[in-house]
Amino acid sequence: MKKTFSLKPVLLITVVLISFFSCKKTNNATPELTVNQTVLTFTPEGGTQDFSISCNATWNIVNPGSAWLQLSATSGNSGSIVIHIKTLSENGTGSTRSSSLTINSSNGQARTLKVSQTSNLFPNYNTSPIAPDATGMSSNAVQLAAKIKLGWNIGNTLEASGGETGWGNPLITEDYIKFVKQQGFNAIRLPCAWNMGHLSNPATAQIDPNWIKRVKEVVGYCVNNDMYVLLNIHWDGGWLENNITQAKQDSVNAKQKALWEQIATAMRDFDEHLMFASANEPAADDAASTAILSTYHQTFINAVRSTGGKNAYRVLVLQGPSTNMEKTSDFMTTLPQDQARAKLMVEVHYYSPFQFCCLLDNDASWGKMFYYWGTGHHSAIEPERNATWGEEADVDASFSLMKTKFIDKGTPVLLGEYGAYRRDNTAHVPLDLPTHESSVDYWITYVTKQAKTTGMLPFFWDTGGALDRRNYTVKDQRTITAIKQGGN
Repeated sequence: MKKTFSLKPVLLITVVLISFFSCKKTNNATPELTVNQTVLTFTPEGGTQDFSISCNATWNIVNPGSAWLQLSATSGNSGSIVIHIKTLSENGTGSTRSSSLTINSSNGQARTLKVSQTSNLFPNYNTSPIAPDATGMSSNAVQLAAKIKLGWNIGNTLEASGGETGWGNPLITEDYIKFVKQQGFNAIRLPCAWNMGHLSNPATAQIDPNWIKRVKEVVGYCVNNDMYVLLNIHWDGGWLENNITQAKQDSVNAKQKALWEQIATAMRDFDEHLMFASANEPAADDAASTAILSTYHQTFINAVRSTGGKNAYRVLVLQGPSTNMEKTSDFMTTLPQDQARAKLMVEVHYYSPFQFCCLLDNDASWGKMFYYWGTGHHSAIEPERNATWGEEADVDASFSLMKTKFIDKGTPVLLGEYGAYRRDNTAHVPLDLPTHESSVDYWITYVTKQAKTTGMLPFFWDTGGALDRRNYTVKDQRTITAIKQGGN
């Protein structure tokens, strides 16, 4: 049965006190104009707040707000007076709105009062928080990382548009999870959509309870078979990933909070085998956008922790800007606050060089397709297709950044996606096919080994090309062998 939820979330009224700037004084030392508060912040639903003015002169408030604000007085005589400010409407815009009020005095002094009202789009879904429960949650992030050996992505499935089978893959079964485990993997990454096609009420960001039940079932397949599992909000139509901007910050945070309160509540009883990941590949490329991304991660942490139970102690994974190692090293200078101690990991991805790894299906203006990669694996038959960058030294340099920035300081790094793929059944079959095949093997082994050597947790990206999800057979034994060789 569907639950109904209140549309009136309880939000804190924040009143920030800031220092007054120096007043303008006359030779006669005219008494100072003072305002006891210089910033007022209202909740989305509004209300009334007071501030006082003290001045031994007449004063006037210039620009008394906008259509959503009402003042009980805009001018007055000398002395001290209390002014009432009221918001006239609920803020359902998705963005914080603000106004500045300038208070001028006849003695030549002036003060500015900033008034803002936070946004509200969705109801509060943390309707049944419970007391923290540390049962089965004893490992911190470093200890949990030590238990994860090799990870496997079930790609193009739970995150597919049109539902779990929308991109041609079958439903995930417990037998498939067991089959993955048999190949030497002890961790699963579950890319998952929630907003894209799975909201029973888009206006309130309410997730279809049948979808939550199905995802929970798949998580159970993993946990019940002693597999660690990472559950995320994946691309999901790009509502977060493509909107890391000031203009969208409030509305994205509102949806992040609404979705994670529902996901976390539903998955609350799983032990530490389950980890949550805030996003997938957030498109942040500089310090400013990374700062906004950090607010999305903070909202994620707060939402999960607020539900209580085992979520109070669950390991949470935060994605670096664009999940790029260089950008993550440069711009992810701090991590958000977390009430749980040492329970955070960082996530990055690696598909480099792109011309070799990701099956660029035609030469591009910025570079040609690479068929051959690494020392001893270049082709004399087709030298124009040898990699010209992104080889072993570049792998070492990128991975070393993660070791220095995070791993050596006690924050594990999860290599949430990586992979290189064969062109033997594509429109561009390499002329030197044996060397190409050995190049792919070598890239997979080298990257997996370097990830393990530097302390990262490698999760290979697969969409059904290496392991048959219907017959539970190995389709690409060379890839599985290469991963295991690198992981041992």
